[in-house]
Amino acid sequence: MTRTARGQYGEGTLAEKAVEAYRSEHGVASDSRTETFAAVRFMIDNWRWAGVPFYLRTGKRMARRLTEIAIQFRRPPFVLFRETPVDRLQPNQLVLNIQPDEGISLSFQARVPGSLMKLGPVDMTFKYADYFGRTAATGYERLIYDGLCGDATLFQRIDMVEAGWKVIQPVQDVWNTLHPRSFPNYGAGSWAHGKQPS
Repeated sequence: MTRTARGQYGEGTLAEKAVEAYRSEHGVASDSRTETFAAVRFMIDNWRWAGVPFYLRTGKRMARRLTEIAIQFRRPPFVLFRETPVDRLQPNQLVLNIQPDEGISLSFQARVPGSLMKLGPVDMTFKYADYFGRTAATGYERLIYDGLCGDATLFQRIDMVEAGWKVIQPVQDVWNTLHPRSFPNYGAGSWAHGKQPS
């Protein structure tokens, strides 16, 4: 289980307000071992994704509500400009913002005009709200509407749900067997740093 991490939030600050620990919430046992944070590193064993890690993180009482897919591109196996300050390039990154601010951004390094070889970060960002205005609809409203219309396109098929559980169930089995060492282990309103698997 070296590729997993779990946590439970303690006291902290969220939106500039003090919030209590999970174990202090109404109806929660003072010695609860329930996870409020989980992180897993997955490796897919096929030719297309060999050696590419997939990180999945989720948690409650984090710094803010955020759902995104971040794709960090590999650095090339060689460096073209060894004698210049660009030998430690930041990796390019493609981020798909799912909610609450839907959009796409691409971050990469570009050469700064001039006689010196110098790179600077560039962000290309598209936000739905900038082009189409902000709507109050949520994903659940869309799913309920599609369900009423009989459109199952956005719903998971049972074989996909079962395949997901085949991956997650062994992790849950080990976590149920091994008691957490130090709960709570991250503060409410934080990003639970130190909980991302390596």
